[in-house]
Amino acid sequence: MGQLPAEPFFLDASPGRRFCLYHPPARQLAENSAFLYIHPFAEEMNKSRRMAALQCRAFAALGLGVLQMDLYGCGDSEGDFGDAAWEIWRNDITLAGQWLIDKGYDSIHLWGLRLGTLLALDCARHAKGDFGNLVLWQPVITGQSFLTQFLRLKLVNELMAKNGNQGMNVQALREILKSGQALEIAGYTLAPSMASAIDNLRMHELIVDSSVINWLEIIPYEGRKLSPASESVLEAWNQFGLRPKVELIVGQPFWATQEISQCPALIAATTMLFSGAGS
Repeated sequence: MGQLPAEPFFLDASPGRRFCLYHPPARQLAENSAFLYIHPFAEEMNKSRRMAALQCRAFAALGLGVLQMDLYGCGDSEGDFGDAAWEIWRNDITLAGQWLIDKGYDSIHLWGLRLGTLLALDCARHAKGDFGNLVLWQPVITGQSFLTQFLRLKLVNELMAKNGNQGMNVQALREILKSGQALEIAGYTLAPSMASAIDNLRMHELIVDSSVINWLEIIPYEGRKLSPASESVLEAWNQFGLRPKVELIVGQPFWATQEISQCPALIAATTMLFSGAGS
């Protein structure tokens, strides 16, 4: 049986509707499983579309269904990015998971990229056993460091602007957010509530003991090890009995490159993890 075409549709949610893309499995397996993809934040989502599409097709070829959902205010879903909230996004994942269950799938796996990995962990933690495997692509270790990097984009734009505020810094931007004022950053409106939610996320605190965790990290060259921050997460998780499968893959940071890029080795490694699923 050949690859079936992806099926686009809008899913009723609250508020608004979510744009979804469903990839039917190319063959029927004894274990009826599906993946739910959780995309990264802001422009990283667009940079990663190609890689996400390739992995979706690879999963479908194995006999696994895949659902891609643009979260509220993102991509082709309804709503404005500036009105998005972490809780809305978490509800989106719950809704998407239920759609797959209603579709007839017995086991739902979560696959997240970058900030999407923290959303996957947060959802799995609250779901208490509703999700099977977790696939974490290049997980964000702390929301605080991620937010700092995002705020620096505004500083770069300020420096490049002729009339920009040359004296602005990250702490000043954080104070603006704390005062209740939104920020425009690289074409995206960052709401204070979203900034606060991201700031409070710490990977080592997101304990999920009901799922098999697969952590795949891209490194720039062979022999490079996990960062000390990542090692600290593993140590903290180990204390709770969590021992994720960690794989390091040499490749480009496709979510951040100027031009759209790919990492075929990441696709191959991820697909290999499930190549025997249900066979």
